[in-house]
Amino acid sequence: MPLIDINVIEGVFTPKQKQELITNVTDAVVAIEGENLRSVTWVRILEVKSGDWAIGGQMLQSGDVQDMARGTG
Repeated sequence: MPLIDINVIEGVFTPKQKQELITNVTDAVVAIEGENLRSVTWVRILEVKSGDWAIGGQMLQSGDVQDMARGTG
């Protein structure tokens, strides 16, 4: 049974966006492995506190990621 963990910075994704991630990732697994695995495909969204995530030695806050998504960061 597949178990997929998605790590995100807390406060970046809305509940609706998290549901879309879960649905789309599950659909991707089913597209590869077959419909019989849908009921046993686990997707977990794990939120990391803002500031506890870094890229290239630079800490990221939730606002930084939201700016990137908007194309302003």
